[in-house]
Amino acid sequence: MSRIGIGILGGGYMGKAHAVAMSAVGAVFDPALRPHLEMVCASSAQSAERYRTAYGFARATDDWRVLVNDPAVQAVIIASPQETHRDVALAAFALGKPVFCEKPLGASLQDSAEMVAAAEASGVANMVGFNYIRTPASQFARELIARGEIGEITWFRAEHTEDFYADPQAPASWRTQGAANGTMGDLAPHILNAALALIGPIARVMAEIETVHTTRPGGRVDNDDHAQMMCRFENGAMGQIYVSRIATGRKMGYAYEITGTKGAIRFDQEDQNALWLYRAEGPEATRGFTKILTGPAHPDYAAFCQGPGHGTGYQDQIIIEARDFLSAIATGAPVWPTFRDGHEVNRVIAAAMASTRAQKWQDIATFSG
Repeated sequence: MSRIGIGILGGGYMGKAHAVAMSAVGAVFDPALRPHLEMVCASSAQSAERYRTAYGFARATDDWRVLVNDPAVQAVIIASPQETHRDVALAAFALGKPVFCEKPLGASLQDSAEMVAAAEASGVANMVGFNYIRTPASQFARELIARGEIGEITWFRAEHTEDFYADPQAPASWRTQGAANGTMGDLAPHILNAALALIGPIARVMAEIETVHTTRPGGRVDNDDHAQMMCRFENGAMGQIYVSRIATGRKMGYAYEITGTKGAIRFDQEDQNALWLYRAEGPEATRGFTKILTGPAHPDYAAFCQGPGHGTGYQDQIIIEARDFLSAIATGAPVWPTFRDGHEVNRVIAAAMASTRAQKWQDIATFSG
């Protein structure tokens, strides 16, 4: 086993999740590389020191350049706002340091295009944080589809719906400013990544993107609340996707339905340890969706728990990502989703935004960044 120094930019919601994951991944998966929490960076020296003490980092800084350039920091995790992604990633790649970046990749399509070019020129490991697709249930869904268990895919319906801004009186904040912080920048990337992972590339899209609550206590809102998209996949399947931060009652509505010629699949992240599978076989009277509870027979479950139906949780998805990132560094082999995969998500988002402006279908091929 070899030790590798990890630097994390950001100590808040996702910074903490990655710090916990890097602390736990050795015990869960026994990877060849054992991470050491070398340095954390935050927006102030005080908060950086607070995170250092709380999470167990060796050192802290309020300057991302100090973290990236430190020789003891051998791999970088970017869990800071989108507008910081490009400069940090480019600096790390220039030094030959692997980078894991939270979604979305950069604050614009141009950002992500530059980050992909730098990543591929460097030849080092690069990954984007799409954690929800790594649940054992969704990994199993990918396997079922790839094996042809539900036949040729004809239809995909999905949503990523939450209600943290459903109340019109919820005050304005950083979340209500800038396209990267709206629903298309914040929630849409996750479910579009699921669409690409489960069904394949999207050929074209037609979208409507809307701000429902244009003002909130404390200021105006300049980004979107929800959006609906029709899409056509390259394999011919039709699709419909809805994203919202104002979906009253929905807390983690990352959900999809997939229809095939021999069966169907349903999944909802609010019940993340269950997958519903329909097989078009046997007598009609006994056909129906079967609820499959995840267990040690499903991908990456056994490392966390030996009991079927006991379940995995949100933090476990981040630990799986940590294992995969360390594997990419150790082996030199790309691990999905790479920066290029993250850029593909951004291409679809750019096309959707262009579609709502033009009020017509947009081909994804015309958006490259």
